[in-house]
Amino acid sequence: MMPLPLEGVTVVAVEQAVSAPFATRQLADLGARVIKVERPDGGDFARGYDTAAAGLASHFVWCNRGKESIAVDLKDPRGLELVRGLIAGADVFVQNLAQGAAARLGLDAAALCAAHPRLVAVDVSGYGAGGPYAHKRAYDMLVQCEAGLVSVTGTPERPVKAGIPAADVAAAMYAYSGVLAALLRRATTGRGGPVEVSMLEALTEWMGHPLHHGMHGGEAPPRTGVAHAVIAPYDAYATADGGQVLLSVQNDREWRRLAEQVLRRPELGADPDFATNTARVAHRERTDAAVARALAGVDTAEALARLEAAGIACARLNTVADVAAHPQLAARDRWRTVGTEAGPLRAMLPPLTLPGGPECRMGPVPALGEHTDALLAELGLGAAERAGLRRAGVVA
Repeated sequence: MMPLPLEGVTVVAVEQAVSAPFATRQLADLGARVIKVERPDGGDFARGYDTAAAGLASHFVWCNRGKESIAVDLKDPRGLELVRGLIAGADVFVQNLAQGAAARLGLDAAALCAAHPRLVAVDVSGYGAGGPYAHKRAYDMLVQCEAGLVSVTGTPERPVKAGIPAADVAAAMYAYSGVLAALLRRATTGRGGPVEVSMLEALTEWMGHPLHHGMHGGEAPPRTGVAHAVIAPYDAYATADGGQVLLSVQNDREWRRLAEQVLRRPELGADPDFATNTARVAHRERTDAAVARALAGVDTAEALARLEAAGIACARLNTVADVAAHPQLAARDRWRTVGTEAGPLRAMLPPLTLPGGPECRMGPVPALGEHTDALLAELGLGAAERAGLRRAGVVA
């Protein structure tokens, strides 16, 4: 059996919140050893976001499985020196401290890569190292606003933010792929190098369709709720049992099948007000009304059966509870449990599957400072020295 791709790779992360922790969790899932450096007085502040996961914070449980936690005061020169010792033996370093904080500590990517040429060092920030926004606070919702995502999400009457931390996740995935690319380059050149990712630039890349629509077409696509801005019908429609079904017609052949087999109004297939997508978008209210009338008379299961039989793309509008019980995820055996200080918790296998190798690693979620003593011992500190640092508050 092939090993996990990152077995033997050591990652040190001075990280907090979501963007960097979610990136390094991907590395841990693929077999890397990830050492998470936290503050002694509470640790990663995401630990305190909520208590929804059996008394633990749901964000933290999601982003931090499979890591080792060392609690160190980086403001104390002795603590900083300990972290430098960990970095000296690492392959990858990741940080998302406030802009400028890593540089003041000498932990910015440029400085570390100059000292350790084989190291891959990643700086994750809100807006990047330069420019007028470099030192601006960058929380996920704020970056969603700055990147324009909120302006194209919601209803015609009101913009809304995405229901997930889209800016954090975007930055995390580019940091993750940046590490993999840099490690591949190191394998051929022997050198690691800095990697820089900003939340704004990551999310702006994800804004590709609205950006190109607006920059080249003259105006941004309108907010349309769950409807599609330039395709009709493409929306969620209520069914007789209180459910909602989303359907998408991608071409005019599908529209004719929908009209005949689902709406039971074959004449609409050739009606010039509906026969083309351009016409259906121009007459969106009438198009939606025709679909809504047909689906309102049947329950959700029947609506989906008719749509599937007609070859029309469709889906249930699921709740979070529905997703947790989704039959497709169950059939593909995608659920596992991970250990935590509150006991085992359910979690989904990573979406990356590597046939012919072991499953992605889903290690336990660490308690704050759970591995401090063991990691200090690895650095060569004896029991008395470790105890002295703990008494002094340098570590916890």
